[in-house]
Amino acid sequence: MPREYPDRPIVGIGAVVVHGGDVLLIKRGKPPRAGWWSLPGGAQKVGETVFQGALREVKEETGVDVEIIGLIDVVDSMTRDSQGKVQYHYTLVDLACRWVSGDTIAGGDAADAKWFTPFEIDDLDLWYETRRIISLALEMAASETPTEGSSA
Repeated sequence: MPREYPDRPIVGIGAVVVHGGDVLLIKRGKPPRAGWWSLPGGAQKVGETVFQGALREVKEETGVDVEIIGLIDVVDSMTRDSQGKVQYHYTLVDLACRWVSGDTIAGGDAADAKWFTPFEIDDLDLWYETRRIISLALEMAASETPTEGSSA
């Protein structure tokens, strides 16, 4: 199924990776929102769970290994073209994650990968939903323990 002008929504996975209070973001290399800082993530593959997809996408785009803390929220992302047709439609499943190991290096669809403090995040031009999801993940990371089976 094409990502542009799809015939149904695509399941996307986003991961808020937290380490010492900092958050790992990637600079998107492809549309939608190419060039914007965003959460590591991507489309779920057939045969993989959301958790497996999150672990795979974070590793591919940032080079780091993570453990999953839990589900943050599910967000709809729709972009319309100048004629009002839906150009992109993603159902985004956002997960809170904790850094386990690895050095940050951009890969996959990411043009860059970098750790940001919450204060630095405030200065970035982020999608309002990304900002909200990061805030919720930081709250979860401060109070939660890893989810059973998070290394699946």
